[in-house]
Amino acid sequence: MTAWSESQLGTLAEVAETFVRGDSMRRARLMADALDAAADPAQLRQFHLVLRVLETPVANLVLGRRASSFRAMSPPDRERYLRSWADSPIPMRRSAFHALRKLATFLAYADPGVDRPNPRLTAIGYEQDPRPIAAEVTSVRPTVPPFDPGSPADEPAFMDADAVIAGAGAGGGVVAAALARAGKSVVVLEAGPFVDETSMPGDELDAYDRLYLNHGLLTTWDGSVTMLAGTGVGGGTLINWTTSLPAPEWIREEWRRDHGIDGLSGTEWDGDVAAIEMELSVTEANVIPPKDAAILRGAEALGWEAATTRRNATDCGTCGSCPFGCRQGTRQSGLRVHLEQAHAASARILPDAKVRRVIIEGGRAVGVEADVAIGPSGQRRRLVVHAPVVVVAAGGLRTPAVLQASGIGHPAIGRHLRIHPVPIVAGLYRDPIDMWRGTMQAARSIEFAPPSPSSNGYVIESAPGHPGLLALALPWESADDHADLMLRSRRIAPFIAVTRDGGAGRVSVTRAGNVRIDYRLDKDGVRTLRHALVSMAGLARASGAMEIVAVGARPAWYGRGGHEDGDEEAAFARFEATLGAFDFSPNRGSVFSAHQMGTARMGAEPRGHPCDPFGRVRRDDRSDVAVGGLYVADSSLFPTGLGVNPMITVMALARRVGRAILADAGGGST
Repeated sequence: MTAWSESQLGTLAEVAETFVRGDSMRRARLMADALDAAADPAQLRQFHLVLRVLETPVANLVLGRRASSFRAMSPPDRERYLRSWADSPIPMRRSAFHALRKLATFLAYADPGVDRPNPRLTAIGYEQDPRPIAAEVTSVRPTVPPFDPGSPADEPAFMDADAVIAGAGAGGGVVAAALARAGKSVVVLEAGPFVDETSMPGDELDAYDRLYLNHGLLTTWDGSVTMLAGTGVGGGTLINWTTSLPAPEWIREEWRRDHGIDGLSGTEWDGDVAAIEMELSVTEANVIPPKDAAILRGAEALGWEAATTRRNATDCGTCGSCPFGCRQGTRQSGLRVHLEQAHAASARILPDAKVRRVIIEGGRAVGVEADVAIGPSGQRRRLVVHAPVVVVAAGGLRTPAVLQASGIGHPAIGRHLRIHPVPIVAGLYRDPIDMWRGTMQAARSIEFAPPSPSSNGYVIESAPGHPGLLALALPWESADDHADLMLRSRRIAPFIAVTRDGGAGRVSVTRAGNVRIDYRLDKDGVRTLRHALVSMAGLARASGAMEIVAVGARPAWYGRGGHEDGDEEAAFARFEATLGAFDFSPNRGSVFSAHQMGTARMGAEPRGHPCDPFGRVRRDDRSDVAVGGLYVADSSLFPTGLGVNPMITVMALARRVGRAILADAGGGST
């Protein structure tokens, strides 16, 4: 790890001050700590190089036509200089600008501050409702790994089980419950922490640090797509926005037709979805906050389909803190449902246990090797779990890394990454919206969900951002403009479009052993994002927004400063034309994503499908021979992007994989 010099921290502080004024040295240290914790060493070296360039007058003369170090520039010159990086034709400069901007603006508003509350939060009117602790917390308790305190640090510990599951998210929890209920001895290893209701985070910064992959700093390698993914016992089900939508019929038909996956229609599939929805207590949202009422109001005015959202949370709709984990216990997460069932049936659950590889002998999986954090010091020790059944359910990013490290020879592992690219349109309204309060997502429109000649399809939803995430997402044109926009944040309703991918990516492993994500939109993907911007702008206008902004490095505005010619219709038509040509090249148009899929996709044909239609992992792409006892049970299995929030589909497919495991063990049919 490269140490941070006082000079580098000083430069970082001036960068932070340029984006958001105040507490710059504190933010510089927070930025450095965050990068040390989350960045790959190769990225960290690039980051240090950027700081050196900023303080090199000759380099600045070449790059920004200013023969001065960054710290010697006046504040206005610093802003102009950084904006030149944002607009640069050189991709690396745009990447550096957005990495610095996102981190500096996020920390300015997510940090609760030394003297709580952070005065910026007070200034914008952010108040978080108190969250009482659940009357009944989860009964799940972690298993203590069997290390002998007196043993050498390099000596592994051993466990035995009928099945070991790598990952305790949506898919891993369902399989763990199914196998444990069937009388199998089950060990679940989860790379993230165990957090019950009594110790759920109390603020945004703590939540991202503890419950999000890469401490909330997850992006594609070039920084062009900002990503969110959960980590911990319960995975993404701990912190998602509880929207519970099953796979649409046309998606399942495509999977049958193009990928040979039978059984995804009819009574079996319907039964799996119904069982999952019953276990999760999925029901219609009964509290409709202003941001979601805007979707319903605008859709009605336009004659579009829209409805309240079905969600896996009961008796709630006030606190708005789902992204921090549910202290009240009203969210029926995997922790409170399937892992609870598994634990009650004697499954052993180990947090802070990162599976490195599957142990394969004689063409069969015989266990896994993991690194486990031990005790308050967090010292990592090696744990080997022997089991004739191994289920990899570490998510669309970690699952392919585990399979690759295990020597699985299928060339499609890690490829075909799908992420549901998301554009953002924000409407500014006359009355308060308070997007961070109430039900996270209470309404949606599937008017444009089916694919069409003009788009791949998308679902319009609200985006309940808390101040840090909001500050990161909103456009930065200057420190004053950004501060003014944040001061008006109570009146902002952000809309997102969960688009079905046009484009693809891959997951690979760096020299340091970290996951690298690469992703590129294709022409269909860009066309879909632009179509979605136009639709969401129309929705915002129809619902009464006074101003509208499409988010990007160079945002597009409607209504800011009024309409000089007085012709509102003509002004909006020009705005739509701008959105229809919006620049979505890397680090120009803002793209977000919270779903990762397809990196070990299932299908009947071995070529291109590392897994068969029941989650069995193939040895290679030349035959249908599987690695005995090895299965995948998470969103990695999706043969394509889903087009809707994936939790219900992941769980339904995990039920299918669980049946296959039990049938393979007992000789029954799948």
